[in-house]
Amino acid sequence: MFNKSIYKYFIALLLPITILSGCKKYLDQKPITELGTDMVFSDVPSATKAVVSVYSRLVGDAGYGIRLSLYYPVDNDEMQGPTGAADNDRRDIARYSATSGNAQITNPFNQLFTGIEFANNCIDNIPAMAKYTTGTDQEKKQLQRLYGESLTLRAQFYLEAIRNWGDLPAHFTSASNLANANPFPKATDRDSLYEVLLNDLKTAAALVPWRKDVTTIGDPVSERITKGAVKALRARIALFRAGYSLRKNGQMAQGSNPATYYKIALDETAEIIASGQHSLNTSFKALWRDQVGARVSADPDGELMFQASATGRTGVGDTKLGYYDGPTVGTYGNKSINVLPSYFYAFDSTDLRRDVTCAAYNVNADGLTKVGQAITAINDGKYRRDWISNPAIAANDAVQYLSLKWQIIRYADVLLMHAEAENQLNGPTAAAYNDVNQVRRRGYGKSITTADATVDLPAGLSQADFFKAIVKERSLELGGEGIRKYDLIRWNLLATTLANTKATLLAMSTLSGAWSTLPTSMYFKTNNTADDVTAWSNSFYKAAPTSTPTGTTKVVWMSAAINTTALSRFATGFTTGKSELLPIPQPVLDANFNMKQNPGY
Repeated sequence: MFNKSIYKYFIALLLPITILSGCKKYLDQKPITELGTDMVFSDVPSATKAVVSVYSRLVGDAGYGIRLSLYYPVDNDEMQGPTGAADNDRRDIARYSATSGNAQITNPFNQLFTGIEFANNCIDNIPAMAKYTTGTDQEKKQLQRLYGESLTLRAQFYLEAIRNWGDLPAHFTSASNLANANPFPKATDRDSLYEVLLNDLKTAAALVPWRKDVTTIGDPVSERITKGAVKALRARIALFRAGYSLRKNGQMAQGSNPATYYKIALDETAEIIASGQHSLNTSFKALWRDQVGARVSADPDGELMFQASATGRTGVGDTKLGYYDGPTVGTYGNKSINVLPSYFYAFDSTDLRRDVTCAAYNVNADGLTKVGQAITAINDGKYRRDWISNPAIAANDAVQYLSLKWQIIRYADVLLMHAEAENQLNGPTAAAYNDVNQVRRRGYGKSITTADATVDLPAGLSQADFFKAIVKERSLELGGEGIRKYDLIRWNLLATTLANTKATLLAMSTLSGAWSTLPTSMYFKTNNTADDVTAWSNSFYKAAPTSTPTGTTKVVWMSAAINTTALSRFATGFTTGKSELLPIPQPVLDANFNMKQNPGY
């Protein structure tokens, strides 16, 4: 049994912030203030409240509310962090110049381990509840689900911690148990941690229902974790276990026996695909505008498989998605995540995903009319204030917390993970082609299930060339979703990709080679309300008109500013053998003398 006073604190602190409206009725619970474990884990409603508190550690300022989602995953070859001088803060993190004393590192580290601790409390206690074995069939199934959810959430917290900090202490039981046994734990090799997580998720998958079956156990439809999310997370962790990471000796090294883990990823994703429980929304734009922008609890296609719920309009339980990033509306917004010019042009001219992922405008104070932006000032576009509905956010509302949910796993990622694992083990089979082509067809506005030679990958690719196609397709499909940097690390491509991106940006700034035919000016239609390419009067891919067309406003496009604004701050502190991990926060080192700093810091 863990310390009751600690648990009173955890319940009293967290449950009030989760009594919010964005997650259907399962978050509509009254707060617990002075309850021990015998009461907290006495029945299904009380145990549900405890698990809700675990979910709550996904969001807030120190979680996917802003830091884990928007500070840590950039700079990569898609997006870069904010302008401005070095600050020993968010800018330095984006530029790979963070130190162990950076103020934006400690709290996210602590929050992830708080989430692990909250999950451990549920994992230790839910299976020990009398109703877990003696309750009604419905109660037993609901408690099994809660137990599986807790295992899955712990795995997500650990994955996020490992991919940012590497080897970490093994915390797989509540803190009071660990404190009694080993108050100053050493870091455990990440591969060993991954093994525990993979086994946990195998257990969880047997306990958690598929999304279409939650009502059969008496639970409402919501964004709570279902079997598909468990299996997808297991596949993702298996790919990280199979891939490269920066080790304590300062070298990038691949995990042992990679084929074993590619097989896990292949099997898990294959089961999800075969289940028919999840599918792609037929419209990439509708997915982001009408589902994510509408802050849905559960989309009808099940593409949004694992969402970090955000509600309450506070820094504890909400997100700044759409405020810190995305286009501004009037004077509101930070526009701190910029699309790299090279990434904008990674999209083909007819790829509809470009104008969803890249928002080439800001919005006037009326909340409707748009103002075109230079290529160096384009914002990421998947989380946009002007796309929010259910209800909409007024243009004159100064709120910074918009209750947009961070997407952790989408079904499109499942298809691409399956293709990657299949190619690694068996080469570019018909199944691997079908995975990628479904994603591509949707991206180009084609029928997802109908072959289309205009957008499908060319037949006959080698295994190496098919892998390159996957590397690119994951970027086009998942851009701005906090995935790219960590993909590049597990492929051991981060250093090379950053160097190549810098070379491309320099060539673009001088209009060298293939970039010489692109427009130096673009013309944005005046008083326009469109949010895509139709807002512009000329092509992004052809030379600009010699004079300003009637009814348009000129925007400087391809110019030397690419060097002075984008390139000059892009990944300036990156050092191979160091920057693939963040530094362990200094307070953590001060508190535990057995913890060692990561290489190079």
